[in-house]
Order: sequence, then structure tokens, then C-alpha cells
Amino acid sequence: MRTLLITGPGGSGRTTIAAATAHHAAAGGIRTLVLSADRSDTLGAALGTRTGTRPVRVAPRLTAWRPDAAVGFRDDLTGFQDRAATLLDLVGASRLDPEEVTPLPGAEELALLRALRDAALAEAHDLLVVDLPPAPQALALLALPEELRRYLRRLLPPERQAARALRPMLGRLAGVPMPAEQLYETTARWDLELAAVQAVLADRRTAVRLVAEPGPAGADAVRDARLGLALRALPVESLVANRVLPEEAAHAGPLTGIAAQQHKALGEWSGAATVAHLGHDPRGAEDLDALAVPAVNPAASPAEWPVVDRLAQDGVLVWHIPLPGAIREELDLVRRGDELVVSAGPFRRIVALPSVLRRCGVDGAALRDGELCVRFAPDPGLWPRGQ
Repeated sequence: MRTLLITGPGGSGRTTIAAATAHHAAAGGIRTLVLSADRSDTLGAALGTRTGTRPVRVAPRLTAWRPDAAVGFRDDLTGFQDRAATLLDLVGASRLDPEEVTPLPGAEELALLRALRDAALAEAHDLLVVDLPPAPQALALLALPEELRRYLRRLLPPERQAARALRPMLGRLAGVPMPAEQLYETTARWDLELAAVQAVLADRRTAVRLVAEPGPAGADAVRDARLGLALRALPVESLVANRVLPEEAAHAGPLTGIAAQQHKALGEWSGAATVAHLGHDPRGAEDLDALAVPAVNPAASPAEWPVVDRLAQDGVLVWHIPLPGAIREELDLVRRGDELVVSAGPFRRIVALPSVLRRCGVDGAALRDGELCVRFAPDPGLWPRGQ
């Protein structure tokens, strides 16, 4: 199954483009599921069919789903209370009733990640179109599975579970089950669920479609989004310039200034697909048909971070990290054990080093043509002789 994540600046019409992308794919014979995390039914408004907590068939080969964050949050909390019942009784805590639980901020996004995982595992569709939140929130959401897994491994390393055989004995001596056992079981389950989401995002068939209105603000937002996505190794499948005014509007009429700004930005967005402004908010199949969204590119190239062997020429290995739009003054690198901390503008990621680089020391770095090249020199104490 191919997964297409759609995001862009707030107010850019990304939900409409997600609906149109799914609509056109289904009309072309592709079994398509479109997901959205919006609390209000903007997706349903664009599709012309109400969507909700259960998947809804919109048209032949097209299904829409807006997962309910409240239900998922209540189920998770109820399950946690059941598993931690002994510990809660020990400390005299009062359990919460499901009826008094309301979802916390961010629950919609977490519900979307879970729905993304479930849809990918079900393999009932050929294409999954995901209407993500606006780009800044989407980038934080896409980083969440990897970062949470790292926190869990640091706080509760799996190797410490080797001592779990002692905990039942300690529990019998104390007369109560040891909370640590439940803690490790919960952590292992969370890690498994996060790994499944991370696998979908890292899949070679997953890509991002950026949506923006052409203009100065849109150009800045697209540049930042491209950089943040590149740092997460998420490829941009296409850039859609949305709500483009006709060229004649740049020469006369009250929209002259806006149209001129749009067409200037389009000149800088090489290869961007343009979707014309319909003069009203698109609603239903007829309007979606009129939106000339590009077909999903089945051959979109995955993001690659290759390690190039230059030992014979320069005595180093070079790790190539594409970072389009990065500025040298806003780049920072820190080696921490077997990890590399990369900061680019407002974005930061801690990346595990490829195994071959763990036996090397950082020998320098350079930014050339939107690509960060990090040089690694073999550590004589760790590098086997003859290699």
C-alpha cells in the first residue's frame, strides 16, 4: 500500500486537496482510504459526505474515516487503570469513570497515528491519503513515534528486563505484585505500537504532498516544511500551488496585487502543480473533479542518506544528508556515542549512526547545494586491520 501524507501552511486548503487527491485516485480505479484528524468535519464538507468515527463509503473504491480521539483516549485510560489496579489500590487512588474523561490536547493527532497504523496493517486499500494538521504541527507529529521510542529505551532499557525473573520472588516476599513488571509490560506494548507507526512512515512507499498558496508567506512555509521533512528523511512527492488566480487577474481588477504575488512565487516553485481557484469553497464530487490535482506519483523516490566510501582517496567515509533550504549558520552537529544530533534551523533530530560509522570519529562537515556532508575518519582502536 502507498501512503501519501498531505500537509501545508494553515489555511492553504490542504484538506480540500487531500479530498480531491483521494477522489481522483478512486475514480482511476485505486482502492483509496482518506484519513483526517480535524475535529470539525472539513473533510466531509469537501467530499460532500459526512464523515465520522467509523469508515464511510463515499464512492466506489473511496472510503473516508475521521477517527474519534475521545473514544480512543477513554479506552487507553481504562486499560491503563485495569493494568495498574494493584498500584492504584496501594496508593489509595480513585479510579476515573470513562464518562468523566475528556481527551487531552494532542489526542486527535495520536488517534490519527493509530488509525494510520491500523489502516496500513489491514491492507484493505491500495492508497492511504492522510490529511495531516498544518505543517508545524504535522512535523512534530511525524517526529513523535521515533522520539517517544528513544525516550522509552533510555528510561527503561530493554536489557534491564533480564532481571525480571527476580521480581515475582520479590513480589511474593512483599505480598503484592511488583509494579515494575507491569511497567515493563506496558513499555513493551507502547514500543511495539510506536514501531508499527514508525515503520509506515519509514516505508519506501510513503511520501508527502505539500500544499500552499503561492506568495511570500507560502514560500517561507514551504521552505521550512521541506527542511523539516528532509531531516526526517520523508520525501516530498509533489508541491501543489493551491487557489491560483487566472493570469489575467494580474493585469486588471481588485485582485491585481495578489495575482502578481502568486505568479512571482510560481516562477520560483519549479515543477509545482497548480490548482486554480474555483471562486468558492469546493463541495462535493463535481467541484473535486474540477480541481486539477496531480495524480499520485507511483515512482516517487524515497529519501536516501548514503554513506560513501572515500577511504582510498581521502581516508574518510562521507555521510550525505540532504537538507534543502538549510543555512550554514543555522546548522549544528553533536556526536553523542552512537548517535548524531543534527540541528537545522528550528528542527532537531537525534539519529542513530550507521554501524560502519560507529567505529569512526567525526572529521568535519560541509553544506553544499542543500546537502550536508559529514566526514568520518576510522578510529584505529576500533577499526579492524586490513579494512
